[in-house]
Amino acid sequence: MAKNDEFNQKILREMQSNARLSNLELADRVGLSPSACLRRVQELERDGVIVGYRARLDRAKLGIGFTAYMTVGLNNHTKSSQEAFERAISRSPEVIECHNVTGTVEYLLRVEATDLAAYKIFHTEVLGTLPQVNSITSYVVMGSPKDMRA
Repeated sequence: MAKNDEFNQKILREMQSNARLSNLELADRVGLSPSACLRRVQELERDGVIVGYRARLDRAKLGIGFTAYMTVGLNNHTKSSQEAFERAISRSPEVIECHNVTGTVEYLLRVEATDLAAYKIFHTEVLGTLPQVNSITSYVVMGSPKDMRA
């Protein structure tokens, strides 16, 4: 199992900022030899700490101009109701993240759409038609001064 020491934390921090760093540059930034750094990165991958690499996209250049977080409450608190909701959400390309949460609602969604009109269609014609949905609350993102997601 990978060590959770200062070097691994530095490696992970640097890789979260830029996973395309060469091993030489990464090693230099974290203060290790290239071979030691490579061994640590491979160990982090092997142990499942690093589960993949992603490209960060400029949403505006892709025509995505609207982001909202939504809370969704279900009308039935059964396993089958949750599974049906999760299946429906997995088919919705507008839903970028879906989290089952504790509290007064069951789900927190991150939704992206081209604009408010497209979001309204998703809200009304997709989410609003699911028989499991009891309540929907939207939180429109006006800006993201810190966003560490890859």
